Amino acid sequence: MYSIKAHAKVNIFLKITGYEAGYHTLLSRFMRVENLYDTITFVPGVFEQFTIEGCPGVPRESNTIYKAFVALNKYLDNPILIHFFLNHKVVVDKQIPSQAGLGGGSSDAAAFMRLANEVFGLKIDSDALAKIGSEVGADLPFFIYNYPSANVKGFGEIVQPFFETPLPLELYTPDIGCDTAIVYKTFKKYLLKQINPGSFFGWENLNSRTLLNIVSDPVVLNDLYPAALIAYPELEALDTEGWFFSGSGSTFFRLS
Repeated sequence: MYSIKAHAKVNIFLKITGYEAGYHTLLSRFMRVENLYDTITFVPGVFEQFTIEGCPGVPRESNTIYKAFVALNKYLDNPILIHFFLNHKVVVDKQIPSQAGLGGGSSDAAAFMRLANEVFGLKIDSDALAKIGSEVGADLPFFIYNYPSANVKGFGEIVQPFFETPLPLELYTPDIGCDTAIVYKTFKKYLLKQINPGSFFGWENLNSRTLLNIVSDPVVLNDLYPAALIAYPELEALDTEGWFFSGSGSTFFRLS
């Protein structure tokens, strides 16, 4: 069996910088959560097709791991993966909650690609693997590079390591799932015209602890938080004083 950890992430800050070709562009600090991760394992057996276990309620074709498998196959133009996964299944030990702004699905897909790259000795460099992953989802490049902390720009394809030790974080995920697509659509409808790139000038140069101390308002730090509050008004009822909001939600975090 072959296994790999797929870590969660938080967004220390997330600012929308524009809207191009049907997608939002952003500037964000992604930070790996060291103590929260799924585990992806290739388990031997005999199967009629590519098989994933551990993601109940997610159809195979909608699973980001399956999409990564398809994208990697397309890139390789070689049946090696197809043959292997008729004799192995992918088992996910799921610990990262879904629709929580922690990047669980993207991290799983990226970890799958990294593990396949290693197991098969494909020797695909990180830049190429990240480009393949970007076809699956905007967050995959960050997880493929596997930096503890990074500034992420553009559509998510520009990932620049930020050299700092990941902060000790406490997470709080309420029993509310936030659909990323709905949150972004809400932002576009109500908030896109209000973006002001000058208001967060230089943030990418500040370390995360300093930034959280200087800018203590989670609404200012994360442009998707007010959009999530509009789309999911039940978030307003939560006692989140002193907490920050990750991604499109619904997870809150603070320094532990």
